[in-house]
Amino acid sequence: MVSVDGISLASNTTVKNLGVIFDRDLSFNSHVKQISRIAFFHLRNISKIRHILSQKDAEKLVHAFVTSRLDYCNSLLSGCSNKSLKSLQLIQNAAARVLTKTKKRDHMTPVLAALHWLPVKSRITFKILLLTYKALIGDAPSYLKELVVPYCPTRELRSLNAGLLVVPRVLKSRMRARAFSYQAPLLWNQLPLSVLEADTVTSFKNRLKTFLFNSAYS
Repeated sequence: MVSVDGISLASNTTVKNLGVIFDRDLSFNSHVKQISRIAFFHLRNISKIRHILSQKDAEKLVHAFVTSRLDYCNSLLSGCSNKSLKSLQLIQNAAARVLTKTKKRDHMTPVLAALHWLPVKSRITFKILLLTYKALIGDAPSYLKELVVPYCPTRELRSLNAGLLVVPRVLKSRMRARAFSYQAPLLWNQLPLSVLEADTVTSFKNRLKTFLFNSAYS
């Protein structure tokens, strides 16, 4: 308990900001549990009426009530535990199963690939790299632009191609290894030149999705 001007305030282990639940160690376990609870609630309801829905209408419902929740602020989940990512992947698998009427025992990887859905971990990577690209071209908030530093280029680069980025030294066991300032350049430097040379946001998104898709399902 904390006392302010004679008023006792009870402390809490979590706090919600813009729909995201933060805990003390930024594990986001509570946030993942909430996403799972809400997503499966909607999936159960969608599955009850799936037989009267067209493929297009069913897909709209799944995206509106389920996959949109997986994507919302998902860049914050970079570096989360495999357990948390697995919980989110189970949601996406269930959504794909409801949408395609796939049996529970069937393997989901081919189904996700057929739907052209990136796995959860790849979707998180996609969001971080898209923010990085926008920061490099000056289309992101200043607090993000300050976190990406070009790595001493030896030649003049194209206006929209920042080349490699400086990866700060951090202890990977520490929370700082999950920060945007570390994850962004780390992931960026792993991209092929064909993606880095994209000259528009639309082109970058298309090339990035193709690269991540091939990496996930090849």
